[in-house]
Amino acid sequence: LAGSRGRAAAGCDLCADGAAAGRCLTCGLRLCSFCCRAHRRQKKTASHAVTELENTKDCSQAGKPLLCPSHPTEELQLFCEQCDQPVCRDCVLGRHRQHPCDFTGNVIHRHGDALRELLKSSQQHMDTLEDALSQVDEMGGAVRSRAEAVATEICLFARGYVKAIEEHRDRLLKQLEDLKVQKENLLHLQKAQLQQLLLDLRTGVEFTEHLLMSGSDVEILITKGVVSSRLTKLNSVAYSTHPSVDDRIQFSPHERAGQCCGYEVFGAILNKVVDPGRCTLHGEDLHSARQNQLSGFTLLCKDTTGERMGRGGEAVRVTITHKDKRDCTVKPTVCDNDDGTYCISYSPEEPGLYTVCVCVKGQHVQGSPFTLVVKHKFREHQGVFHCCTFCSSGGQKAARCACGGTMPGGYQGCGHGHKGHPGCHHWSCCGQVKESSECLCGPPSDTSQRSLLRTVAL
Repeated sequence: LAGSRGRAAAGCDLCADGAAAGRCLTCGLRLCSFCCRAHRRQKKTASHAVTELENTKDCSQAGKPLLCPSHPTEELQLFCEQCDQPVCRDCVLGRHRQHPCDFTGNVIHRHGDALRELLKSSQQHMDTLEDALSQVDEMGGAVRSRAEAVATEICLFARGYVKAIEEHRDRLLKQLEDLKVQKENLLHLQKAQLQQLLLDLRTGVEFTEHLLMSGSDVEILITKGVVSSRLTKLNSVAYSTHPSVDDRIQFSPHERAGQCCGYEVFGAILNKVVDPGRCTLHGEDLHSARQNQLSGFTLLCKDTTGERMGRGGEAVRVTITHKDKRDCTVKPTVCDNDDGTYCISYSPEEPGLYTVCVCVKGQHVQGSPFTLVVKHKFREHQGVFHCCTFCSSGGQKAARCACGGTMPGGYQGCGHGHKGHPGCHHWSCCGQVKESSECLCGPPSDTSQRSLLRTVAL
């Protein structure tokens, strides 16, 4: 009962009204809950360390003097600076004799200030950690929200993609059905034509056989002309012994099929098959080229009906071989334009005649093989492209021109309107009147008549 009365009597040292709920480690005062909050808010005591009392036993013992564990009858009133611990008077006289010691009241401010600085730094770290945790929580919420938004986008995309694929599937099936009906109609039409022709022939044959077997000589002679004309006309009707269409219908899953509902889709029905016999070659320099000059031509691939393929991917093989020098070949470059055309380019190093073979799927195309003539290098003009020798030479009498024109007064070259002048600009070296033409003068070893012509040198 005495202990209960002692615990109940433990009250606040400031207001003496409320029960002690905490203790200030700096002041050593017992404080109620209200005074604890006030103690922390006051400017002078805001830095004091206030601890909560865990039970009434702590409340009853708060403020009581602490006894030395080595000397239970002595109170801890001194502080050893060297050992950094509170001591009693007997400790100072004993093992702390040579240590600097002072009363706790004299050193509490210095040690309390250091502890308060450390506490302040720790509180700042706590605030920083709380902010960091708050940011982490906010970022976690943002990540969840963003993930949900992206998941919605993915679902919308997937639904749209599935819808596009389904529409593309329906479109392909519709295209396939139309193609099947088209082929069946053509076959039906061909069948009807063949059946009608067969019926007409059978009727004509049966009539003719009956006429020959049962008819009299006069009847045969009378109807011979009509029967002969009818049979001749039926025999001359052109018809194909093969079906007008084939079953070449293929599906290419990797073929680009454009866009459907804003999505790029793949997969196309291929009913066109290349026919090497209908493929053609085109180009101005198809049969001629220049030594060491890039030349080429174009291959146009067509299907069995003669229509342009409209797509690439065919196996095209081109060989260019010298006719006189079997070990002399030209390596061509084949460029697929993905529209049914192929550009073949090459640069021959040797002049002469070449054999060019162009094959598609191992078969020659129209016009293959063909002969290619490779001429010598383009001969550039060594003279000048002028109106006349008189003007271009500055009036020199000894200057001559390959056009053969002369002027009176002892001039050996051409002049405007005089004998031999071509009447237009021309080359002084060979007399060619086209500026972009090739020079007709042969190489220095050429002994032709034109090589003997003297040309103006400016």
